[in-house]
Amino acid sequence: MGPTGVGKTELSLRVAERLECPIISCDSRQIYRELPIGTAAPTADEQARVRHYMVGTHSLTEDYNAGMFERDALALLDELFREHEVVVMTGGSMLYIDALCRGLDDIPAVPADIRERVRREYEAHGIEWLQTQVQQLDPDYWTIVDRQNPARLTHCVELSLTTGRPYSELRTGEKKERPFRILKIGLNRPREELYLRINRRVEQMMQNGLEEEARSVVAYRDRNSLQTVGYRELFAYFDGAYDRERAIELIKQNTRHYAKRQLTWFRRDTDICWLEAGNDYETNCNSIIELLRPHGVQ
Repeated sequence: MGPTGVGKTELSLRVAERLECPIISCDSRQIYRELPIGTAAPTADEQARVRHYMVGTHSLTEDYNAGMFERDALALLDELFREHEVVVMTGGSMLYIDALCRGLDDIPAVPADIRERVRREYEAHGIEWLQTQVQQLDPDYWTIVDRQNPARLTHCVELSLTTGRPYSELRTGEKKERPFRILKIGLNRPREELYLRINRRVEQMMQNGLEEEARSVVAYRDRNSLQTVGYRELFAYFDGAYDRERAIELIKQNTRHYAKRQLTWFRRDTDICWLEAGNDYETNCNSIIELLRPHGVQ
């Protein structure tokens, strides 16, 4: 795991090749088949190197969430562990990682009247109203939430109003038992280096056709699957809010902000063994293999 752009894909490929095992993606957007460029999904060549799961398995018109991922990934692992001693999971979606490794909290249902009230306020006053509500109702969650994602903001507001408590207090983090052992590896780089890689990757995505990909799905722009960096900025550019160059700069900026939030989340997990990613993938691969040896993996 680690922030976007840190180099998880290549290192996970090398580790999986060494261990002769498959990879499960825990990226909440790579699961959508229509979004390979903007989600930096593993390419056909990369998937030919190692068998991948949970990549391009759903359409963005389908609803999918962390709870569904927990259910599907546990069922998948039950099958994979019959043939493999180890399975590699890689990605940066914080809730998906926690869903599989720790299990999700039991969250109460939101009454229809509260759901409708929040919906009306959002439609009348826009995302700024949601942002203000989250800041007031749950300052802790505000520090880590994607502030441009109305679905996440709405979820927080609805549950805070339902329970009379901050949403973050409902997320107890009480760990559920799993029938397998988990070794968490976190990758990081110096901030300037990480930000430079993010900027270059955005430019490469644009060269690879991100704009065309966004245009192909603009009809579904209100779906939760498209409330994400890269697509939001391009949709606003299509609407005439700003020009193409400004859209690209905003994608870079908002991706950097997202990486910062990812690191804030991950650093709360004391189970993570951190590695400096660097560009020597072979050395990092060897380091991970050594970390696995006490668990009986050769």
